[in-house]
This record gives sequence, C-alpha cells and structure tokens, in this order.
Amino acid sequence: MPLYESVVIARQDISATQVDTLADELTKIIEENGGSVAKREHWGLRSLTFRIKKNRKGHYVLFNVDAPAAALSEFERRMRLNEDVLRYLSIRVDEHEEGQSSILTNKGRPTGRREGGPGGGGGGGRFESGRGRPPRDDNAGGNRAAPAAKEGES
Repeated sequence: MPLYESVVIARQDISATQVDTLADELTKIIEENGGSVAKREHWGLRSLTFRIKKNRKGHYVLFNVDAPAAALSEFERRMRLNEDVLRYLSIRVDEHEEGQSSILTNKGRPTGRREGGPGGGGGGGRFESGRGRPPRDDNAGGNRAAPAAKEGES
C-alpha cells in the first residue's frame, strides 16, 4: 500500500482533548477503509503565518498513513466536511520518517531568528557589522590609488 504523510490544522478555540478526539475519528476512518496509521503526533497550538477563517493559531496534528488511495480520499472528504478542520495537506512519500518529526525534535531550540531586541547584541544582521551593508573594501572605488607594482613585475 502507498505511504502518506498528512498534516491537519484544527481551530484554535477547541481544546486539546477535542483535538485528540478529532484525531481518533480520523484514524478510525483510515482503519475502516483498510489502512493503518503508523504514527500520530500532536504538535500543539502554533501560530499561523496568515489568518485562516479568522484564526491566528491552530492545533497541528501529523499522521503517517499506510492506506490505499480510496481510504485517503475518504479521509480528506471527511476533513472537508468537518468545521473544526481549517486546513489539511496529504502527500505521498517513499518511506516514513523514523522517530519523532523534526518539529518535535526542534521544539525547545532557538528558531534561528535574531536574538535580542533593538540594539541587542549577537552581531544580528546580514553582515558582520550588523548595519545592513557589506564590510568596506579599501581597494574598491575609483578615486583610490592602485597598489604599487612589486619589483620585477610590469
């Protein structure tokens, strides 16, 4: 059977227990149609990049699914009908990732964003100087003297 990864985003105003109930219902749909859910991860309440149906946050759930295409079609049809599901995305993969997903693995780590506030240290910026422009090259520019030629060179 083909392997799929599916991420579901549920509304922010439902509780974590309601998200688990929703995930149980979706797992049951896959199993009723001859498939299985290899892994299910609740990533928690996360901020959305943009508003979706007036929601700024959503509960994310990952499913690793091993099911026929008909089971996945029914899975997605039921998600379209459910008012608690904001968005979903299912993709076919060659193999499932072992262990925790990278989202849960990196949960406690810094995001790579600039640390510190305005005027904060850390060199934070595009260039080493942190001023948004590249370091100055003393040999660049048309009004500067060219370096002197060494002896024996012409």
